[in-house]
Amino acid sequence: MLKRFLNNEDGATAIEYGLIAALIGVAIIVAVGAVGEELTTTFETIDTKLGAANT
Repeated sequence: MLKRFLNNEDGATAIEYGLIAALIGVAIIVAVGAVGEELTTTFETIDTKLGAANT
């Protein structure tokens, strides 16, 4: 029973999948942050141009 326990790699596989999921999560957060900054700049530009067009 002890030998079977020591040869069991299910826990290691679960940890690897957890690390992959965490890495994907970090990549998504970074991508959303970058897109968010670009969207903010775009909306500020639109706001400025609309404000200038109304005067």
